Amino acid sequence: MTDHLYNLHGDVLAAMRRGPKAFAKLAFALSDADEPADTYVGHFRDRIVGAGPGDELTALWHRTLTTWDLAEQADWSTAPARTDARRSDVYDRLGFGADLRKALDEAVPVFKEPGATVISKEFTSWYSRDAAAARSFYWNAYEQMLRRKGWSDAAVASLDEAGHAVVERLSDPTRAEAYGARGLVVGYVQSGKTANFTGVTAKAMDAGYRLVIILGGTLNLLRGQTQRRLDMELIGRENILRGADPADTDALVGVDYQDDEEWPEKFVSHGGRPSTLGFFDIERLTTRESDYRGLQSGIRALEFEKQVRTQPLHDPANLHHAAARLMVVKKNKSRLEGLIKDLKKIGPILSEIPTLIIDDESDQASVNTTDPKKWEDGKVERKAINGLISQLLGLLPRAQYVGYTATPFANVFVDPGDEEDIFPRDFLISLPRPSGYMGVQDFHDLESEGTAEETHVRGIYEDTGDRLQEALDSFVLTGALKLYRADRGVPEGPFRHHTMLVHESVQQREHAALALRINSMWHRSAYTGQEGHGRLAALLDADFQKYAAEDLPVPTSYDDLKPYVSRSRQLINSGGEPVIIVNGATERDYDQPELDFDRTPHVWKILVGGTKLARGFTVEGLTVTYYRRTTQQADTMMQMGRWFGFRPGYRDLVRLFIGREEPMGKKKTVDLYEAFEAICRDEETFRAQLTRYAALVDGKPQVTPAQIPPLVSQHLSWLKPAARNKMFNAELVEIRSPGQWVEPTAYPTNAADLRHNAEVWRPVLDALEPSPVTLGCRADSYEALLGSLDHRALIGVLCDLKWSTPTAFSPHLESLVSAGETGSPIDDWLVIVPQQTAVRRVEASILGSRPLSLASRTRRRGDLFGAISEPKHRGVALRVAGAIDDSENPFVESLVRERRGVLVLYPVIEQEPRLTSDGAIDPGAVVIAFSLVAPASRNTGQQPLVRFRAIDSSRSDRAVIDRAEGGA
Repeated sequence: MTDHLYNLHGDVLAAMRRGPKAFAKLAFALSDADEPADTYVGHFRDRIVGAGPGDELTALWHRTLTTWDLAEQADWSTAPARTDARRSDVYDRLGFGADLRKALDEAVPVFKEPGATVISKEFTSWYSRDAAAARSFYWNAYEQMLRRKGWSDAAVASLDEAGHAVVERLSDPTRAEAYGARGLVVGYVQSGKTANFTGVTAKAMDAGYRLVIILGGTLNLLRGQTQRRLDMELIGRENILRGADPADTDALVGVDYQDDEEWPEKFVSHGGRPSTLGFFDIERLTTRESDYRGLQSGIRALEFEKQVRTQPLHDPANLHHAAARLMVVKKNKSRLEGLIKDLKKIGPILSEIPTLIIDDESDQASVNTTDPKKWEDGKVERKAINGLISQLLGLLPRAQYVGYTATPFANVFVDPGDEEDIFPRDFLISLPRPSGYMGVQDFHDLESEGTAEETHVRGIYEDTGDRLQEALDSFVLTGALKLYRADRGVPEGPFRHHTMLVHESVQQREHAALALRINSMWHRSAYTGQEGHGRLAALLDADFQKYAAEDLPVPTSYDDLKPYVSRSRQLINSGGEPVIIVNGATERDYDQPELDFDRTPHVWKILVGGTKLARGFTVEGLTVTYYRRTTQQADTMMQMGRWFGFRPGYRDLVRLFIGREEPMGKKKTVDLYEAFEAICRDEETFRAQLTRYAALVDGKPQVTPAQIPPLVSQHLSWLKPAARNKMFNAELVEIRSPGQWVEPTAYPTNAADLRHNAEVWRPVLDALEPSPVTLGCRADSYEALLGSLDHRALIGVLCDLKWSTPTAFSPHLESLVSAGETGSPIDDWLVIVPQQTAVRRVEASILGSRPLSLASRTRRRGDLFGAISEPKHRGVALRVAGAIDDSENPFVESLVRERRGVLVLYPVIEQEPRLTSDGAIDPGAVVIAFSLVAPASRNTGQQPLVRFRAIDSSRSDRAVIDRAEGGA
């Protein structure tokens, strides 16, 4: 039966390509004369209210409203994207009344998750939404593919917006003057960066880019994975077949994917060869099996046919009729040298080809790490891959370079003054955390007493033993639980592969010994006998039933699961051994069928390895991780977070066994879980700063990509770039943080400096009120001593403090010092000193003060502390400073002043305190730490949040100039 209402709404919305318009007028104009009732809005509302799952009309409006909600550039609305105000603008333009608005809001809630953050130079607009819609053949095919894979409307719209943000900052492929943009896209570890750059490739090709070079990892295994994804989801059957008859077996000899289980059904189809449909073909210069080995058909592979021979290829008359070329090339010296050698033979047309180079894992191998001090006569010397990428960019003057990574620090420390290098001079885009992604927040309780650690993390301590048997048992048990769920209606696609990762060392000989040990343990585990079943039953009861997701099937007894345990064991033991070693220096070391997640039906194995499992390699079905490898490289550790990713149907089963007391050196032990958390906090701080500074002021950027390095160095003092040169020519002078919680962590370590700081704080401590009060903000409350001091007095204190890293706080101090000069003065500061109430609290007098609670904290990264404050203390401070609304506490409300800031003091000890007989403590053993919130009233939105100035050239080896020795 024809759904007339759906057809009419489809026609009406198709006519709203440029944004929402008066619905009733368009519906009347487009409706069939014999179906006038379809134009009545009341029928539409009734349909939405009564719609069941799968209703096509509701789905149509879900896609459309979500797209409008998320549109970052909407000339039809001044309201920000992802807000109720934006949705209200949509309804106003459509002319919808209150009843219909309510029905649609219930059916399609406003998607309010944050979008991509963009730090960018100003650029010339050429890729408007209209331009994108006018040429969108491959993007439309890719979008439809994602929807068939089950992507939500919000996920597709977010990908669309992020991809558009990249492409619009590339150079117009038809412009007369050549310009090569340089950009960086920052995602999360295992969060779908490939999907993003596939979307960017589709949009860029549609717009006119005719040569796309994907630098796809350092192993053919990884390169092949990337090639297959692009072939399957973007390039499509017809471009792979290139006219070959799919029914003619002789014609298919040598054609890719004939042995692939998912060919051709899962590969996108364009409904015919694109060039016969009025569009353009994509010619593949590499295949699933073959990396770049020379241009197919010689130089002719890049001989573009021109409709108008007297005009360059980039002229629109030629460009939009030419086929595109795509290659996925491994970051390998010989491969890139071969490509460059072939390109040099082609001649002048190279300068006419709009080219896009996408560098996957761009912080690996691509960055130049040579020491400038060793360069001869100041001439830049480059590492092999960096030099070859530089040559590629030089050969292709219309080449745009976009790097993708989850660990961006190496890229933003590249010299921006080196025109031939890959510094993201034009833009840096930070992608949002995707919906359904398991990341740091799912394994670490960062801000509160949560259940992430309790649910997913199993610490390995000296007194727990190595817990390897428990990890193996967890692997068998979670496999059984997946099979149990698949039998009860949970989609089994994500259960196709089931893996465990064991990562203890980078030494290959140790991998072999560890694999032998695991194999021996496996065969002694008695999974078919009473002892093994007893362990698994106890583990199910104590762990997996306790933390099971409420919306997924879980057996009530082990007897219900027992048949699935047998099947799980069989799958893991297929081939005779449960373990695969993943290491080696040559390609053949990785040419194992069990590692090909694309073509092997079921990979149920334990993977033992090191570095090669830590970057770019997606371990499908990863459920149990056993991690004990130590490293002092932050980005290396971050890339080892293979336990991050998408775990549909089994995220409650994910377990991380991680060393909490691992030896490093002869005497030191490290807590890998805490170390990982500290790095994740730094990553999140970096992303938060980008978000904060992305807002335009008077239509102009506050921060350009070239000014990002000083921001990073403020918060990541342990991250030292390999090369220091003129990229550090910007000094971060000021950070304005009105209404923001600011928490310095770079306190001195020597006793003399700590005593000096305590003396500086003495007048503030002496002025505290004698009796504690109870402070509360909504659900949080605590005891505290209060005081106050005027702004000038606080500045005097802060300017006299000593720091281990003075530059960590000086930009914030500059903002406070200049508060009066900027027209947003601060009157005074409320001082809060939280007090513990527990029976076992530790209190001491500092320089004659009344007894104060001492907080025990540790330095996690050199001289830097981790978190000092407690989350429950923040609400009151933010409320008094005007950063949040009502505290629901009358006493706290009485403390609020428009131009009042809040200072929270924490006397911190780092070891068991030694008190005198009268309860005093040596001030040299106490760190007087603090957090502060400047008045939110200073946030007028008219001033930049950061300010830079040129660095003193006589101290060019420093990222930021100290204000004064030992001072802030």
